[in-house]
Amino acid sequence: MSTTKKIAGVALAAALGVTTLSACGGGDTKDKPAGASDAPKSKTVTLVSHDSFNVTDTVLKEFEQQSGYTVKVLKSGDAGAALNQEILTKGSPRGDVFFGVDNTLLSRALDNGIFTPYEAKGLAEVKPEYVLDKEHRVTPIDSGDICVNYDKAYFAEKKIAPPQTLDDLVKPEYKNLLVTENAATSSPGLGFLLASVGKYGEDGWKDYWSKLKANGVEVVDGWEQAYNERFSGSAGGKKAKGDRPLVVSYASSPPVEVLYGEPQPTEAPTGVSTGTCFRQIEFAGLLKGAKNEEGGKALVDFLVSKKFQEDMPLQMFVNPVTKDATLPELFTKHGVVVDKPENVAPETIAKNREQWVKAWTALVVK
Repeated sequence: MSTTKKIAGVALAAALGVTTLSACGGGDTKDKPAGASDAPKSKTVTLVSHDSFNVTDTVLKEFEQQSGYTVKVLKSGDAGAALNQEILTKGSPRGDVFFGVDNTLLSRALDNGIFTPYEAKGLAEVKPEYVLDKEHRVTPIDSGDICVNYDKAYFAEKKIAPPQTLDDLVKPEYKNLLVTENAATSSPGLGFLLASVGKYGEDGWKDYWSKLKANGVEVVDGWEQAYNERFSGSAGGKKAKGDRPLVVSYASSPPVEVLYGEPQPTEAPTGVSTGTCFRQIEFAGLLKGAKNEEGGKALVDFLVSKKFQEDMPLQMFVNPVTKDATLPELFTKHGVVVDKPENVAPETIAKNREQWVKAWTALVVK
């Protein structure tokens, strides 16, 4: 998932290849008895992830001190690119745990057999609707809803009610107002396509997109361009003089606008059309052939712990999946609860994703 904050530091992470989040936790080895192993695999556990992984330093250091492991994070581009690299290195993984495969790519990961089954400690606290793999090859870590966001000021000025559903978006009053991302190149773009599949079915989504195209939907390559350049409601869009008051983003985007607003607003300047959403669920799994399997298991346990789950919302702007985690006030005050997001079964996505994207591209882009 992309957010304003996550863009910072990506170039540096890519240049370095491996980002060490903390160097503590390994302990002093000078008093170890003769013959004790100093092999790095016994002290270091490596998390392979997309570029958006983040955690508060103090939270990570507490895990390292308690577990005795030093965590390194290998950031590998977006989720699709990161997964592709793990498939190519199957059996000789670049790390011990992979984080960031979501329900749009899950079947591909499982079919390629890159994970070792492991039932995480704390899994009982995960809400059952998020446990999509009964063999526990992957563990649910977070969820987020891809939704249309709207510019509150625009609709107040025009005295038009903002759209709330997918059906609304094809109405004449919303003509030439929506910008979305390319489903072939963008995670939220693909999620929005899947929302239409979930809503209208495999036989009806093309007709919906024909209507959406006729109603002036604009398609750009990615979230950064859509949200921070074309969308009139975001801080970046205002600076870029964006003129689209509707954008495909996330249900967590309004809290981000509040958190990083200068000056910080008392109310989010953007809203969420809750009837347009597709739910993403992200997972972590113990990589098959991991050099530090025990450390990997400990790290997966940490990712579903209450400490990490409650830290995650303001670090990655996603929702926890455990029953005992409490959301920060920023989310509860400025965010929205999406009660009925659209969903498509991972196996259905795996079977049809490529042909859906090709058909969407021919219909909407070309």
